[in-house]
Amino acid sequence: MFVRWDGLTDEAREQRSLPGYRDPASVRRFDAPEALDMRFYEVHSKSVLNRVPEKSRMPFRWSINVYRGCTHACRYCLGPDTELLLADGSTKPISDVDVGEDICGTARQGRGRRLVATRVMAKWSTVKPAYRVLLEDGTDLVASGDHRFLTQRGWRYVAAAEDGPEQRPRLTAVDDLVASGGLAEQPAQTGGSATKTRTSLGVVSVEPLGESVPLIDITTGTGDFIANGVVSHNCFARPTHTYLNFNAGRDFEREIVVKVNAPEVLRAELARPSWKREHVALGTNTDPYQWVEKRYRLMVGIWEALRDAANPCSVLTKSPLLLRDLDLMLEIAARASFSACLSIPTLDEKAWRETEPHTPHPKARLEAVAELNRAGIPTGVLVAPLMPGINDSPRQIEPLLEKAHEAGATNINGIALHLRGEVRQVFMGWLKEARPELVERYRDLYKRSAYAPPKERDRLAELVRRKGRSSSFRLSGHIAEDEPAQEPALELQPTLF
Repeated sequence: MFVRWDGLTDEAREQRSLPGYRDPASVRRFDAPEALDMRFYEVHSKSVLNRVPEKSRMPFRWSINVYRGCTHACRYCLGPDTELLLADGSTKPISDVDVGEDICGTARQGRGRRLVATRVMAKWSTVKPAYRVLLEDGTDLVASGDHRFLTQRGWRYVAAAEDGPEQRPRLTAVDDLVASGGLAEQPAQTGGSATKTRTSLGVVSVEPLGESVPLIDITTGTGDFIANGVVSHNCFARPTHTYLNFNAGRDFEREIVVKVNAPEVLRAELARPSWKREHVALGTNTDPYQWVEKRYRLMVGIWEALRDAANPCSVLTKSPLLLRDLDLMLEIAARASFSACLSIPTLDEKAWRETEPHTPHPKARLEAVAELNRAGIPTGVLVAPLMPGINDSPRQIEPLLEKAHEAGATNINGIALHLRGEVRQVFMGWLKEARPELVERYRDLYKRSAYAPPKERDRLAELVRRKGRSSSFRLSGHIAEDEPAQEPALELQPTLF
């Protein structure tokens, strides 16, 4: 498929290799005021249907993200000799594992976990300050401070945040890591007949090596893998950008990967005899209608493929640009279930400009909700993220609920701010600059977890929960970090910056 682009500079001929992609990406720049410091990496993807891990509580099992990184702009690694458990029951150093190889991850089973086969989707290396984690059976692991292991108390970072004040759950000598019961006792069988993880190993010590060393990480279909016999995490939205050797801060907003062949690949995947026409969600990681979609128009082909396959689907976005494709959405709705949702965290002009300066105006998003509902597309509103002291006062929430109701929103949900992984660094850095008076409050709220305490979540729930409404008002997405049985697999909180 050949497409002619308007407004490209001569730098469009630049190429760069990205981890996980066989062919070099073509790097393009657009001659537009909003894109002068952005680069777009055009890649050809082998697959665009992404399976949601079984452990996720999300109501869908498949998603599509045609962009990696987001122009809306609203931050893990092991030693190279770390042994990974492969799907056939053998082991191999992480340095020798290849993209596309089948290894072992885990899936929830009741209150425990079982080993399952999963595929290596990406692999990358970095140089970071390293730590040695010593376990009671003599096992030691070399990892970065940002890496996480699964303990009986949930996921724990190897070390505290590097800048000190921002606390996060970290490994201590009271933790027991969840182990696979021996590296090569049994192979993990695709289809679910895998051995259960059934042992735990106490942490003896976590000590800095005192130097930066080469480290390697991978991302898998289950979001985890077995490293030296223990369950090890790989991360997810802003953190996924680090898989491409970009950082999760500014690069997430300025170095955008574009899957230019996404419509063609999707059409082929939907035509496979094995495909069961399951629901597909768009916008679960990055926004499919960020402004550059005006140039690439990839969503047109995506909707056409879903329409022709009569496949159920939905979309979450911050942008009224989705109205461009209303006719296609109606055609899908005539053949399969379809719904939309607009993310609108506030109508307050100051709060919006502070937290989402590059996104479409909230009023334009509400108008899109109304137009979609008038056209017959069930469309709701996601009030997210709710940020204490920033957009959570009744005078800010009430007008938004009223306007959402007037727009005919079929459901109105809310998600409180959560600060997982590198997102904590990004947000706290912004808070120190823009709202320093709130820094101590946020340190206290999020000192034990990436999620606000239950009392705070209850307070926020009451702000959104309204009586006497025809729409459904509920607060969702609040899951304690120290409850591994409920940890979400997808980052549904819209990007903050």
